[in-house]
Amino acid sequence: MTDLTRTVPQGSVDPDVAAGVAQFLSQIVTDMTALSVNGKQAHWHVRGIAFVAVHELIDVVVDHAREWADLAAERVVALGLPVDGRIESVAAKTVIPPTSPGFNQIDVTIAELVAQIDASLVAVRTAIDELGELDASSQDVAIEISRGLEKDRWFLAAHVAG
Repeated sequence: MTDLTRTVPQGSVDPDVAAGVAQFLSQIVTDMTALSVNGKQAHWHVRGIAFVAVHELIDVVVDHAREWADLAAERVVALGLPVDGRIESVAAKTVIPPTSPGFNQIDVTIAELVAQIDASLVAVRTAIDELGELDASSQDVAIEISRGLEKDRWFLAAHVAG
């Protein structure tokens, strides 16, 4: 009988390593997917004097979140395990706070996105710490995502810094 939960031939990856990696990177997939969806909501509804700059920056953040979700998901799948990026699963499992519905001024929109990035960084930093002993390549994935999130956070926060 074939094991439909694994796609890599048995023996090429230690199953315990793959399961450990999946434990940490799957949460990143979930949170990056949620950030991309929430970011698009914010992108459509942001209002204010610097609208064009913030509107375009949010699209960059969304693109990055999608890329990072894909990067983390592909690492898990490369190790032979599935990921669950379905919207209902993402909504149930994400740790990031929600985005307000409707129109919002730039300061509110940025504060919400920064809070979402901060919440997602908790799981990313946990992954960095835990994956160091488990799988260096997977730790590199988490480190890359951390660097990018911190940069996106900086760019967003700079629009409302006093």
